[in-house]
Amino acid sequence: MDETRIAARRARLTGARIFVLFLTTGVPAAEALWPWQRGGHATRVARRRDEARAATALIGEPFGFLDYPSRRLRHHLDAAAVETGHAIAECGAEELWVPAFEGAHQDHDAANALAAQFADLVPVYEFAAYNFAGGRVRSNQFPDRRDSDRTLALTPGEAALKQRALGCYASERGNLKHISIRQESWRPLPHHDYSVPPHAGRLFRERFHWVPLHHPRIDFDRSDTLYADLGRWVSAVAARREPVFGDGPGSKAGEPDREFAGALDESERERGLGR
Repeated sequence: MDETRIAARRARLTGARIFVLFLTTGVPAAEALWPWQRGGHATRVARRRDEARAATALIGEPFGFLDYPSRRLRHHLDAAAVETGHAIAECGAEELWVPAFEGAHQDHDAANALAAQFADLVPVYEFAAYNFAGGRVRSNQFPDRRDSDRTLALTPGEAALKQRALGCYASERGNLKHISIRQESWRPLPHHDYSVPPHAGRLFRERFHWVPLHHPRIDFDRSDTLYADLGRWVSAVAARREPVFGDGPGSKAGEPDREFAGALDESERERGLGR
């Protein structure tokens, strides 16, 4: 629930505009649900988007929703990158914020790899959500420490607002108990090797891989396959040596989208928060 960041609200109070782009529906594909749940898939997606709008309204502004199912973003990174690039241009974003590369959720790690492709155009920051580094659940703490890490201690009022925003996600109430509301951590996006897991040992998303039944709420995708896919995509983008967001009108392959570059050059640009 990354649009609940108090850091974004503080920026908003100083005059920044915060836009949130949702890269997935937040709901697994219909075929991944129990058979008796599949007929209500559209209702689940609609409910999740209503929850997202309510949470975002407390912090920033929703920019848009993409239609990729939860746990499938890595299979749609080219298209998602195009949409993200267009969103950055339309918002005139000065910054891009993304969930940390920490093994929390595979879509978070895929989004982090996607955001890294824009680091030469706008500053990119990653924020800690949750991880399982060291064999224990860590909330709003990075799995590794760097000198560039920044920590924000929340006031009682801010903690209450964050709890209220998290509470907007009634459909995920059972999964949010581990989220701390005492502090937030973020940093400039480091150079990550997306072809390998973000830390040693079991990842957060692997905690229930021992369950014999393929429960819809558990991500059973193999991590070696997941990170191999991310590594190949990042390598392919680098090999193409072209903007991942596509060429603009009149531009040549390998040249920046002129419309996009122009948007970034505007004197009154506004901050963007990506998800």
